[in-house]
Amino acid sequence: MKNAKILIVDDDRRLSLLLERYLREQGFIVQAVADGEQMNKWLARRPFDLIVLDWKLSGEDGLSICRRLSADPQSPQVIMLTANADEMSRIAGLEAGADDYLGKPFNPRELSARIHAVLRRRSRPIAAAPDSICKTLHFGPYALDCAERRLYREYTPIDLTCGEFALLKVLAEHAGKPLSRERLAHLIDGRDHMPNNRAIDIQISRLRRLLEDDPAHPRYLQTVWGLGYVLVQDQGVLA
Repeated sequence: MKNAKILIVDDDRRLSLLLERYLREQGFIVQAVADGEQMNKWLARRPFDLIVLDWKLSGEDGLSICRRLSADPQSPQVIMLTANADEMSRIAGLEAGADDYLGKPFNPRELSARIHAVLRRRSRPIAAAPDSICKTLHFGPYALDCAERRLYREYTPIDLTCGEFALLKVLAEHAGKPLSRERLAHLIDGRDHMPNNRAIDIQISRLRRLLEDDPAHPRYLQTVWGLGYVLVQDQGVLA
């Protein structure tokens, strides 16, 4: 994970300088900016592996920035920082597309550990990574191209975030088989997770809005009460 490029977006100059110095000492390449406009300029200049993004910013707020970034599957991963450490704020950050969430104040060592954990998820040859030997997965009118990391509905492309692709790929590979939240999370990133992983629920909700004609009554991504979720193939077979 050394030499990973980290972009800090926080208008607290004192905190940014502290994090910039600490993360450089940990072997990261770090750039700090104060707002979304400066972030856009740096992203246009060079690629970054991860963005440490503050929720409360002047101009465009961090939640809006996170939603915008998550709409592009090629965007860096995001760890959101906020003084609002309550559960609803954490869920809102995850729903906006953040890969992790850290409440202020925090120990810089914890941020470094979370950065390593998030970057490991992308670097492993796991569900979130493109797979050149993966066959296209079909369900209903949809085709999930694993090499392109893109979903098609009757030849119309649908862009997915890294997290959405990873979850949908696992569900499609195990179509018809109910999987618990913990099992899904483990198949995605290879780590053990605590029970009742809300991140999976949030990703399912986002996928239902993309896939289902009526997300409140899903046809494909169905809930198995007391267990987790299952992808139902009502036509076609896995290629």
